[in-house]
Amino acid sequence: MDLLLQFFDILLHLDKYLATLVQQYGPWIYAILFFIIFAETGFVVTPFLPGDSLLFVAGALAALGGMDLGLLMATLIVAAVLGNQVNYHVGRYLGPKVFHWENSRLFNKAALQKTHAFYEVHGGKTVVISRFLPLLRTFAPFVAGIGAMGYARFTAFNVGGAVLWVASLTLAGYWFGNVPWIKQNLTVVIVGIIVVSLLPVAYGWWQHRKGETPA
Repeated sequence: MDLLLQFFDILLHLDKYLATLVQQYGPWIYAILFFIIFAETGFVVTPFLPGDSLLFVAGALAALGGMDLGLLMATLIVAAVLGNQVNYHVGRYLGPKVFHWENSRLFNKAALQKTHAFYEVHGGKTVVISRFLPLLRTFAPFVAGIGAMGYARFTAFNVGGAVLWVASLTLAGYWFGNVPWIKQNLTVVIVGIIVVSLLPVAYGWWQHRKGETPA
């Protein structure tokens, strides 16, 4: 319980913790941020790591001179791209191994074929849009790998989505993160970023549930 409370404290007061890390580790902060973004996008088991809020706060600190904006964005973009690539390859490797279970209701060839068909048609926009959706951005590249989405196509949309995601949120923090009202209410802003980014997920789930409800 204490560990969970500590995690939420770090998440909601990310500005204070990140500023302390910048002071303590200097240039190594780029490696730390690289690992966090890489892990959040690259490992299916770590979707809980901060993503959107981390980019915003990092941009705000860069505006104060704590980090170089160009190097920061380049580092985070590379981390986001490589994270998705690793996630994709893990899914591509595991897909054929887990979907051969003929008697499994969760893993079957029909599901694999449907996933492949979906990503052939909607895979590009799914990879890009999921960048802005917590949880989904961790699973989208994994499922793209399972569905055997074309590697070149996945990579192109992966790079484009990473650039849009990192640039938009980091620059938003750089330009607006130190506005007096936002700076004084940064915890509220971080909560707002998390809530807003989760709204499409909640809406999609609600629509799905609504569709399943008998007339």
